[in-house]
Amino acid sequence: MTAPLHAPLLAPRPVHPWWRRALAGGSRDRAIQLALLLLGIALLVGGLLLPLLAMLQKSLQDMDGNWVGLANFRDYFLSPNLSRTIGNTLWLGLLITTLVVCIAFGYAYALTRTCMPGKSLFRLIGLIPLLMPSLLPAISLVYWFGNQGVAKGLLGGESIYGPIGIVIGLGFWCFPHALMILVTALGHSDARLYEAARVLGSPAWRTFLTVTLPTARYGLLSAAIAVFTLTICDFGVAKVIGGQYGVLATDIYRQVIGMQNFSLGAVASVTLLLPALLSFALEHRVRSKMQEQSNSKAVPYSPTPHRLRDLLALLWCGLWALLFLALVGMAIYGSLVQFWPYNLTLTLEHYAFDSNSVYGWQPFINTLKLGALTAITGTLLIVVLAWAQEKGRHFAPLRQLMHLLAMLSLAVPGMVLGLGYIFFFNRADSLLGGLYGTLPLMVLSCIIHYYTVGHMTALTSLKQLPKELELVAISLRIPLLKAFWRVTLPASLPALLEIFIYLFVNAMTTTSAVIFLYSSDSVLASIAVLNMEDSGDTAAAAAMATLILLAAAGIKLLQLYLSRTLLERTQRWRHP
Repeated sequence: MTAPLHAPLLAPRPVHPWWRRALAGGSRDRAIQLALLLLGIALLVGGLLLPLLAMLQKSLQDMDGNWVGLANFRDYFLSPNLSRTIGNTLWLGLLITTLVVCIAFGYAYALTRTCMPGKSLFRLIGLIPLLMPSLLPAISLVYWFGNQGVAKGLLGGESIYGPIGIVIGLGFWCFPHALMILVTALGHSDARLYEAARVLGSPAWRTFLTVTLPTARYGLLSAAIAVFTLTICDFGVAKVIGGQYGVLATDIYRQVIGMQNFSLGAVASVTLLLPALLSFALEHRVRSKMQEQSNSKAVPYSPTPHRLRDLLALLWCGLWALLFLALVGMAIYGSLVQFWPYNLTLTLEHYAFDSNSVYGWQPFINTLKLGALTAITGTLLIVVLAWAQEKGRHFAPLRQLMHLLAMLSLAVPGMVLGLGYIFFFNRADSLLGGLYGTLPLMVLSCIIHYYTVGHMTALTSLKQLPKELELVAISLRIPLLKAFWRVTLPASLPALLEIFIYLFVNAMTTTSAVIFLYSSDSVLASIAVLNMEDSGDTAAAAAMATLILLAAAGIKLLQLYLSRTLLERTQRWRHP
């Protein structure tokens, strides 16, 4: 019996949404990837977007919560001090960026393009500021050039409490960030270009102008953007040693803590967020150009000995290394002096926080807890979510959305994020209001604030894994989670350790990301340093900052030891 002529021979296939097509067949692995992607998006939306939206909403309300539109922005921008504050912030950002990038470029050039002795030691000294809060160099400058400083006469009558102190303190603290970028940029140069210049008889200065600088231009731009962003967003140095010199970061603190004007604090945060977003957009553009410039056929550059050049490089690095050690050493020395500058007897009394501080040892213990919880939880989340984004072949819209949110966290200053957490979590109608003032909320803020760098590190490591490892796991029908645990995770161990130590150290040293989130029970060491110095107890503040430095350095050394021992056992397959 034949079908009627009017009936279609084939029924049309139903069109399903993309998420239903991705889950077709009831794949358990796809369901796991979907769940992880949704978890990552929920984490970034709840920890980043919603607090920023709450802050933006608060900037459009008065102190009583009534809608006033752009009136707060009008009042703030008509303030006579605002133009000076914005001008100070931008001028300091440009000045510090210029100085730091020039000094770091010479330092990185000496490390990568010369045969001077002690390069490993000089590189280690150049990275020391990464292990300390920004408050420590400010305290050291007080001992050096303050009203009772040992070398205050070197400033020619100028006060260290102002732009001079901010430039020196922030320049010291931002230096390693520029150094790491420039070492990478100069270390990836193509030796074939220099060989061609040598064959053509080009002098050294012309080779530097026509080969070295053009190949490192994107690294220079990236370093400049990173230093500028750190400079305009930092709070600690300007608060400790800035004096009456106002910048946007301290203006936010003054509006929120000093005047309890949360609406104008939100307006100032939005103002600070705009240049940070612009810097982020430029940095993203520069990074894409750097990736386009890289060439897999490039030959690594290997410097040859040159007596004069190596001597000048040694003198340049030795000068700045000596200044760095003097800055760190003075803070440590000040924490050991009985009563500066009248009684220079060495003592450990300033480390007896139970007797000389209202906080006791609790801030330091809280800081260790914050660092450990941030590193463990953040590393687990970052690696798993980056794996779900990179290795999944389905749910493309969700993967793109999560990547966008992950990149956006880098553009949000710590103080802006912390203020947003006040408006989002510390509300009467908030279901998460119980988290405010607790350690878990500060852990969340640190993970979100430092998420981007860890995410990019994990993605880079996953992209470098041989595809044959996954193909073998698929051919053996190994479940997705088991393959991740037995194959992907051990192969990504170097990146996992780097993410762990990055989160731990930054959580221990941060001030701006948690300045608005602590309570009397959850005060951190960096906050205690700020409050001690503010109350005039500089020696105890130096002691607490020194403990942060020593703890971060100890964890870093432990990480280096574990990396060497574990990687020799688990990463032999990488080396023939």
